[in-house]
Amino acid sequence: MSVRHAVGKFRGGFLSTPTQPAAVSDWKAKSHQDQELVKGLGLTSATMLVMGSMIGSGIFIVSAEIAREVDSPALLIGAWLVAGFMTIVAALSYGELAAMMPHAGGQYVYLREALGPLWGFLYGWTLFLVIQTGTIAAVGVAFGKFLGVFFPAISSSRWLLHLWKVPPIRIGPMVLGNMDVGINTQNLVAVLLVVFLSVVNIFGLKTGAFIQNVFTAAKVSALLALAFFGLALGRNAQALAANFGGHFWHNAGLSAQHAVQVGVGGPIVMVGTLTILAVAQVGSLFSADAWNNVTFTAGEVKNPSRNLPLSLALGTGVVIALYIACNFVYISVLPLDGIPNGATILERGIKFASEERVGTAVMTQMLGSLGGYLMAAAIMISGFGCNNGLILSGARVYYAMAKDGLFFRSVARLHPTYKTPAVSLMVQMVWTCVLCISGSYGQLLDYIIFAVLVFYILTIVGLFVLRRTRPDAPRPYRAFGYPVLPAIYIGMALFIDVVLLRYKPQFTWPGLIVVLLGIPVYYAWSKTAEAK
Repeated sequence: MSVRHAVGKFRGGFLSTPTQPAAVSDWKAKSHQDQELVKGLGLTSATMLVMGSMIGSGIFIVSAEIAREVDSPALLIGAWLVAGFMTIVAALSYGELAAMMPHAGGQYVYLREALGPLWGFLYGWTLFLVIQTGTIAAVGVAFGKFLGVFFPAISSSRWLLHLWKVPPIRIGPMVLGNMDVGINTQNLVAVLLVVFLSVVNIFGLKTGAFIQNVFTAAKVSALLALAFFGLALGRNAQALAANFGGHFWHNAGLSAQHAVQVGVGGPIVMVGTLTILAVAQVGSLFSADAWNNVTFTAGEVKNPSRNLPLSLALGTGVVIALYIACNFVYISVLPLDGIPNGATILERGIKFASEERVGTAVMTQMLGSLGGYLMAAAIMISGFGCNNGLILSGARVYYAMAKDGLFFRSVARLHPTYKTPAVSLMVQMVWTCVLCISGSYGQLLDYIIFAVLVFYILTIVGLFVLRRTRPDAPRPYRAFGYPVLPAIYIGMALFIDVVLLRYKPQFTWPGLIVVLLGIPVYYAWSKTAEAK
C-alpha cells in the first residue's frame, strides 16, 4: 500500500480517503442502525450527559500545574477562558453536524461522511484504544483515590497482586514505562466501578440516563456551592493581597517571558505569553473535554435536530461558567505562589497544593478538615457520574463502527430485551479494566491530548467540507458564527498543536503514533469485511 493511499490525498482542496463506496458516503443508507435503538433521551437527559461527561476530577486538580506554568493569576484565569471559548465554539459547530446526522456514533459518523471512512475509523480506533477507555480508567482510579480519604485501606500501595514493575524506558524526549502492573486496593475499586456501571447500562438507556441525571445534578450543585460559598464567605485577605492588589496582571503582558522545559529532562527555554497559554491547554482543555459524548448517543435522542444542538450549547456553557467561577474561588482563597514544602495550606498556595488537590486545599482552608471530607465526597460523586456518561456513550461508537464492518461484528448486537449495545459495553469494559491494572492509563492520557485536538480540527474542517459537497442537505440548525468562529477555532487548535509538538513532544508524538498505527488496521479490517 502506497503512502499516498495510506494517508489519503487532497481532492478539490479537501482531504478524502481514496475509496468511498456509495453506501458508506450516504448517511441515510446507514440510518437503519438507529431504528434498532430506543429513543429515550430528552433535552434534560442529553444536557446532563454533556455536563456529566465533562465534569470529572480535573477541575479540582489541574489548576496547580497551570499555575506553575503561567505564574500569573490573570493567565490562570486566561487559560480557562481560552479553553472555555474553544469548547463552546466547537460545541456550536458540532451542533450543525449533529442535527444533520443524528445517528449513533456521532463524531465517528461526521468524520466518515465528510472526510471518508478511514478518518472515521482512526477516530474510533483512538477513542477505543486510549481516549475513552483511558479516561474511564483514570476517573475510576481517582474515585478509588478519594474513597481512600474515608477508608485508608484503599491505597495504591496496598497490593493484592503485584505482577511487575515496568522500568522507565527513555526514548528521546519521552519516558515510557515506569509503572506498576497488578491489582491494588485502589485500582480494584476502579475495576469494580467500571464493571458495575457497564452492567447497569445494559439494563436499558433510561436506567443509565437516570443515574446520569441524579449524579450530574449532585455534582453541578457541589460546584455551584463551591463557587457561591467560596466567593461569598471564603475569601482570604492574604490570598487577595497576593493575587489581586496590583498583582493580578503580574507576568501577563504579551512581552512577558515564561520558562518551559522541552520534553522530559530537556533544556529550559523562554517563550512568550501566547505560547505559554497554549502549553497550559493540556490541563484546561482536557478537563473540559468529553462534551462531544452526547453525539455518540444521537440515535437515542428524542427530537435530535432540536435537542442535540441545544444540549451541546447549554451543557458546555454551564460547565465552563462553573469552571471559571471555581478558579476565581481558588485565587480568592489561596495565594497563587507558594513553597513546595510549606507547613500550611496557605504557604503551599495553589502551585504546590498537596498532591495538586487544589479543590481540597481550598475547602480545607475554608472549613477545616470537614471541608476536605466534603470535597473528597464531591469528587467521588463527580467521578461516578462522569464514568457513567463515558461508559454509556462510548459503547455507541464501537457499535456504529461494527455496523460498518470496521469493528468486531458481535459488537453490533443489541440486547434482545433492553435494546442496548451490550456486547460493545462489555468489550469496552474489559479493555478499560486492563488499562486500570496495567497502570498505563495516566501516560496514555498525557499522550492523547494532541490527537484529541487533531480530531476536533478535522471534524470542524468536515463542517466546511459538507457545506460545499452537500449544500442541499437539511440543516435544522446552522453553526453559530459560521464561517468565522469555526475558522478561529481551527486556527487556535492548530497553534496549540504546533506549540505542543515543539515544546511538549512527550505529549504529542506517542499520541500521533497511536493514531497512525490505525491505518494498516483499517485496511486489514476493510479487506476482511469485503471478503465476508
